[in-house]
Amino acid sequence: MAAPRILITGATILTMDAKLGDFARADLLLEDGRIAALAPRLEGVDGAEVIDGTGCIVIPGLINAHMHTWQTGLRGAAANWTLPEYFRRMHAGLATHFTPDDIHIATLVGALNQINCGTTTLVDWCHNNPTAAHTDAAVAGLQESGIRAAFFHGSPKPDPKPGQPHFSEVPHPRAEVERLMRGPLADRDGLVTLGLAILGPHYATLDVARHDFRLAREFGLVASMHQGGGPAKTPGGWQALMDEGLVGPGINIVHGNDLSDEMLARLVDLGCSFSVTPENEMAQGHGAPITGRLRALGAAPSLGVDLESVLSGDMFTVARMALNTQRMLDNAEGRRREGQIPATSSIPVREALSWITLEGARMLGQEHRIGSLTPGKQADVVVVRADALNMQPVHDPVASIITQTSLANIEHVLIAGRFVKRGGRLLTPQLDAKIAALAAAGQRLAAAIGLEGRNQEPRGVDAA
Repeated sequence: MAAPRILITGATILTMDAKLGDFARADLLLEDGRIAALAPRLEGVDGAEVIDGTGCIVIPGLINAHMHTWQTGLRGAAANWTLPEYFRRMHAGLATHFTPDDIHIATLVGALNQINCGTTTLVDWCHNNPTAAHTDAAVAGLQESGIRAAFFHGSPKPDPKPGQPHFSEVPHPRAEVERLMRGPLADRDGLVTLGLAILGPHYATLDVARHDFRLAREFGLVASMHQGGGPAKTPGGWQALMDEGLVGPGINIVHGNDLSDEMLARLVDLGCSFSVTPENEMAQGHGAPITGRLRALGAAPSLGVDLESVLSGDMFTVARMALNTQRMLDNAEGRRREGQIPATSSIPVREALSWITLEGARMLGQEHRIGSLTPGKQADVVVVRADALNMQPVHDPVASIITQTSLANIEHVLIAGRFVKRGGRLLTPQLDAKIAALAAAGQRLAAAIGLEGRNQEPRGVDAA
């Protein structure tokens, strides 16, 4: 069934298209799931449902470039854990107790929360899928939610049992990739598409990294990998992969805090993309986010939440974290170098908005489809209520979006031209029952390793 014809009138519109620019007051027409037209006033639009945008700011749907959505049912459980604790307690502990149903409800509710917060595209980096049933449950959760998503198929990270290889020695499963591409993710233009969440040279042997890079290239899939968090499994791995011509566009590096300046520059030159998760990187001990180091090389990050088991899923908060952390670092360097506070901010707020729109689209290789309100692109649209107590008066709409917007201001969200949130409410049936199911799953999982509520002191964490 075709998406409805919708006309949003009289809104401030931030297109994030450099040629189109911004509109202080304009109309936006959505038709057949795409951006059809945009002008200060659209005349002769018949048969469209009219949405009054007076007092609102319209922006492209946000793109969350990295999140482990399977952890939604464990919100706050890892809030006090450093990265080594997280590896031990989550991957070797909690993760091993997940059933397919647990994965499904966590992914479903996590995706719904992303929609609720204004995210229309979610990169779901799923690495707790020991069986095909777990994988299918995660994909089904994304599809049920109505979000646009890239399902990045990963692999679990438990401690090996006697006779089993370490996860770093296990190649990405070709058979699963082929099964998904024949089945639930066969449509490369669908709302939910496939990518690979591979180990990469930091967490895998060279043979495994080589296999996984080649697998992604063979199927034309984005290959995303974590970089950082302790010593590399394969020192010199990046150089070896470069020597074999395996590093280039389609390679996505998450975090990257420990990359040398020289290696970072080479990866940028080869066309790799980078996804920074600033709040979690600072909380768990990855190191300073590489936002400024990328900017110095003429590149830009996409941004992600990373872990709702540690922090909130709100991409506006992520953008503020990335922006102001780098401003802090730049200000400190300016004071060190010049002996005084810099004359102006090093990064304009518009850049931060691009990190959670355009740059997320580029990371996915979907900048021709999403990331801006350009006619012809998918109608992924967020309408922000800017005439509210926390946002008035609006002097600079871009600044208001990045520095003032909260969940309370997200009035409407449309994905592919269809309302998924309207009038401040998610259009999701039986939402209370879904939240209750998530809570029950989370409580059972936490009890499985003895997490003690507020204290979060585990008993017998090594037993799993």
